[in-house]
Amino acid sequence: MKNNEQNLDSNRDNRSIGRQMLNKVPEVTIYFWIIKILATTVGETAADFLNDNLNMGLTNTTIIMSVLLLITLFFQFKARKYVPRVYWLAVVLISVVGTLGSDNLTDNLGVPLQTTTIIFTILMLATFAMWYASEKTLSIHSIFTTKREAFYWLTILFTFALGTSAGDLIAEGLNMGYWKSAIMFAAVIGVVAIAHYRFKLNSVLAFWIAYILTRPFGASLGDFLSQPHHNGGLGLGTMGTSALFLITILGLVIYLTMTRIDAPKLAEE
Repeated sequence: MKNNEQNLDSNRDNRSIGRQMLNKVPEVTIYFWIIKILATTVGETAADFLNDNLNMGLTNTTIIMSVLLLITLFFQFKARKYVPRVYWLAVVLISVVGTLGSDNLTDNLGVPLQTTTIIFTILMLATFAMWYASEKTLSIHSIFTTKREAFYWLTILFTFALGTSAGDLIAEGLNMGYWKSAIMFAAVIGVVAIAHYRFKLNSVLAFWIAYILTRPFGASLGDFLSQPHHNGGLGLGTMGTSALFLITILGLVIYLTMTRIDAPKLAEE
């Protein structure tokens, strides 16, 4: 009888460990990159829509979106596994907050885009360094502890803020224009993909380079779609562009929730 009780306790412990070790980040599929780019674009257009069209102002918009992000991250951290609707809502909101962080520095405080790009680059690299020093890995396939998840989301925040500053710097500060900037960033992402699949570039390094670059790509794409013709855009407006992309994200998240095709495997690290 005692042995049976011990076996039951052991099984409960194993099940508990298994739940805790479920990775909190989805598998990197084509759906991951599609939603990431869409969320990135929404971050740019939604921030502009809330700030300009609804006349909420940068400060009020930043406070409201930051509170919503913190609430969503609370549920994300509380979950023991990847939940598509919670995870991707956090990505969309952190994209908006990252954009607002960059905009606050440039618009409210008058910090030049060159400076904000450098600041967010340093913050992002410092987060990577602390993450690796603490965990000895930067792999998103091993986000199964609270500490690693905290490093992950902090890194994501800085990649979005950096992408906003870098995208605006190249498209507006250097007068390259939105569509040319989008093409340039897309080409660089293509080079990274080729380097990974053809020349065996380290998968973790390739992932993070591509992840960082999708932000300025999405920002440039969002501005190109939403900005008026005289500013070099297609004139679709921030509301129309945001609504279209949000509906697409919602449809994909529902699909992923139903199929679970991007459900992560048990972490191995």
